[in-house]
Amino acid sequence: MVAAVAIVASVTLTVSAQAVSPQVRSACANDYFTHCSSNPPNSRETNRCMRAVGARLSKGCIAALADAGYVPKSRLSRRSASR
Repeated sequence: MVAAVAIVASVTLTVSAQAVSPQVRSACANDYFTHCSSNPPNSRETNRCMRAVGARLSKGCIAALADAGYVPKSRLSRRSASR
């Protein structure tokens, strides 16, 4: 049972790591270290943390997330209009 859980966890982490594009990793690295580095990279906790940080993420990170389809581009225009 423990081995099965370990295998599922490693597969999940691998899939999560592959799901994040190199562009997003690069653009959001500083945001991760600034806001969410207490969480493991490419984890659900990091995902939750980055969502919670939301508008405080850098413009480059948000643009990369939008380009990758993680953030609706419609949110970008609303964010820009509100500033």
